[in-house]
Amino acid sequence: MCVDLMGSKNISISDEAYLRLSELKSRNESFTDVINRLTKKTNILDLKGILKEEERGSLEKNIKNLRKASGKRMDRIKKEIGES
Repeated sequence: MCVDLMGSKNISISDEAYLRLSELKSRNESFTDVINRLTKKTNILDLKGILKEEERGSLEKNIKNLRKASGKRMDRIKKEIGES
């Protein structure tokens, strides 16, 4: 005998929300599965290892360049509004 320890709830959603949810649902997925998949909390450590070494290096370089450009932009804006 299998006992389902999880309860169930009925919810009301708009027709638009139902259509959007059904478009995201695969053939073998329940609506519960879709909602759980879409609302799953992801741990940043789950992303470890997904980038190749050259991708990691390129991403790191781009981030550093963007931070540098952002810093320069902030300095320019501060100068324009009279802050030091």
